[in-house]
Amino acid sequence: MKFSPTKIDGVWQITLDRHEDDRGWFARSWCVREFEEQGINPRMVQCNLSFNQKRGTLRGMHYQAEPHTEDKYIRVNRGAIYDVALDLRPDSPTYKQWQGFELSAANHTLLYLPKGIAHGFLTLTDETEVMYLVSAFYEPDAGRGVRWNDPAFGIDWPFEPSVMVERDRTYEDFSG
Repeated sequence: MKFSPTKIDGVWQITLDRHEDDRGWFARSWCVREFEEQGINPRMVQCNLSFNQKRGTLRGMHYQAEPHTEDKYIRVNRGAIYDVALDLRPDSPTYKQWQGFELSAANHTLLYLPKGIAHGFLTLTDETEVMYLVSAFYEPDAGRGVRWNDPAFGIDWPFEPSVMVERDRTYEDFSG
């Protein structure tokens, strides 16, 4: 695996080191030793899958409140997404900054997001499946979010979403 720091403090872009032959390819996508060498939390307790039927589906921007914050490791198994990491850690040098990444089954790029980063994505293709490992168990009462188009952040999405739930559309303006 190749680890590349991003402009958001603690967020890593990870590229698989593929070994190809006549059968196809093989790559390691998880290694506790390599994660620890980068200062990345390797302890994940839950694996989530998100299947999205339509291009233009937006999910996010979500996070869990203390004490249930979570690190996330995100990979696209099928299709493609525009994935956004938004820093909501008041003590961070990159507070309120965001960065977008194209993750796809074809480019084999993954993301690691530390606690305090809100996460959301917009599907770029129909029938997109996203897998994410998380370091904390889901607690419904700790679920939080910020609006995908909140002017406090100015996230530049590649196009207007066409599918989203009411909750993601109606979060209050950010006041932090």
